[in-house]
Amino acid sequence: MTDTLRVSMLQMTSHNTHDRNIESLSTAAKRAADEGADMLTLPEAAGLMDRDKDHARAQITQESHDPYIAACREEAAKHGIWIHSGSSPVKAPDGRYFNHTVLIDPAGEILARYDKIHLFDVFLDGRDATGESSRYAPGTDAVLVDTPFGPLGMSICYDLRFPHLYREYALAGATVMFVPSAFTVPTGRAHWEVLLRARAIENGAYVIAPAQVGDHADGRATWGHSLIISPWGEVLADLGGAVAGQVTVDLPLDAVAAARRQIPNLKNARAFDLRHIGPARNDMPSTPARHSSTGALT
Repeated sequence: MTDTLRVSMLQMTSHNTHDRNIESLSTAAKRAADEGADMLTLPEAAGLMDRDKDHARAQITQESHDPYIAACREEAAKHGIWIHSGSSPVKAPDGRYFNHTVLIDPAGEILARYDKIHLFDVFLDGRDATGESSRYAPGTDAVLVDTPFGPLGMSICYDLRFPHLYREYALAGATVMFVPSAFTVPTGRAHWEVLLRARAIENGAYVIAPAQVGDHADGRATWGHSLIISPWGEVLADLGGAVAGQVTVDLPLDAVAAARRQIPNLKNARAFDLRHIGPARNDMPSTPARHSSTGALT
């Protein structure tokens, strides 16, 4: 494993066509290479952000024909860098889409694929549900990929609110966890930084969270504040909430082992029984549930 990961993180305002987003990708990849980065990371929906169902349907295809993913592969090979694509919608078998991310090596080969597991079906400010599952199918596999920088854990946006995913990655040895995102302004203001810092601290791992920012062509607004968090919970980079931007940061990988050595909570975790004491309830299990803070990644 190498000693340091030099990562370049892009914050962007995605458009509702692939072409505009590929332009942003190409510019960012060149800058990343010029700054000596090992890897470029992009936000959720870096390939396409489009809430117009008909307009989106005309552009979304399988991974093998997706122009944004093809461009990521070309840029990785051209500049000899790793690219984490953020995400782009691709067709799922049931007629919906996957919120799909890939990790591409410096030869332009796709090393790993991940489909967003937890879908953003929520109610905000008393409005109708934001039902991501009406258009997107959930992924079923957590993906940890071995690289020269150690094992990297993959996730997307709303996955951030499910800490057991990141704990499984940490238990399997993850040094870095990706959280490409497009947080709303209200949830970003209230929850974004604290969630990212919590995932880094409780797992003793780097968290890299490139984000969408600003007002988009499809009418939505996103929070921005792309962050890189150290295993100790320090904010190493914050691209703010106003405009697109890019930053390159050196991540010393021995900081992961140091954090886990100082606070070995992964080793100290213990299984326990949950016993609910109170009036009998029909909706409660009749036997105590078995809970564990340890597990295995499958």
